[in-house]
Parts: sequence; C-alpha cells; structure tokens
Amino acid sequence: MWKPNQSSSSPVPPAPEPVRPAPPAFEPPVVRPAAAPAGPAGDQATIGKGLMIKGEISGSESLFIDGKVEGAINLPGNRVTVGRNGQVAANISAREIVVLGKIRGNVAATDRVDIRSEGALTGDVSAARISIEDGAFFKGGIDIRKPEAKQAAAQASAAAASAPEHA
Repeated sequence: MWKPNQSSSSPVPPAPEPVRPAPPAFEPPVVRPAAAPAGPAGDQATIGKGLMIKGEISGSESLFIDGKVEGAINLPGNRVTVGRNGQVAANISAREIVVLGKIRGNVAATDRVDIRSEGALTGDVSAARISIEDGAFFKGGIDIRKPEAKQAAAQASAAAASAPEHA
C-alpha cells in the first residue's frame, strides 16, 4: 500500500479571521421626515404626538403636526404636513398641505394639497393642484384655482394685447 509522505505535505493552518469591533450596545434610530425639507432654509416646526394645541397658529416656517390641533392654522408661503398620528380640527391656509393623518376643516393652498393613502380630509379644498392617492378618504368640495402669479401675468398680457397701439 502506498502511504503519502507526511513530511512533505503538511496541512496549511487556516488563516486567522479578521478582528471585528463589537457592535455598540445602543444605536440611535435614524429619523427621517415624512416629507421633503420645508421652505428655502429647511426650517420646520413640529407638534409631537403627545401635544394638543387649541387656538390659532401662524408664522413664517413650515409645520409638521403629529399631535392634535384645534383652531386655525395660517402659514402662507409654507408647508403644513399632518403626520400619520395627526388629528386636526381647523381651517388651514398655506402654500402646500400634505395629509397623512386626519383633517376636519377647510383647507386653502396657494400651490397644492396632497392627500396620501393613509390620510383623511373632511372639508372643502381650494388649491391650484390637488392629489388624492388610492385609499385616501375625502369628503367635501374642490375649487381648483390658478396660481396667483401666473394668473396676474396672464391678465397683464391679455390686457396688453387688447390695448390700442399709440403711434
């Protein structure tokens, strides 16, 4: 019988495994907003789900609502986002309104109203654009208005076209 020569074919020891650092005991969750950053500087105030506000809200930055609000919300030129936990019983006036939670009241947006699939809106809508996803709840009227800047420019060009020429 043939026996291999053990002196010439010694087994190769396995390569050592790379040293990996131990995982941290706690990793903070990564928090991402439900909507894109608001306004030119990205400023956005938040009403957390543990808060309830009664009264009028006005200001010059965008607002994310995950709690309860009763009253009126007036944020011209900014975005109002009602989060999944948000419950709003108020009339809202803003540049853009995004509905993920529940709104009971009339909304007026100079740009757009966006009702997502989890959202519910009971009230009238006045906006230049509206988007209602499948699965969303909406009960009320819709008034589509042309954006004010474009409407004013169109009226000015129409007036200029109809004015008589002076020689």
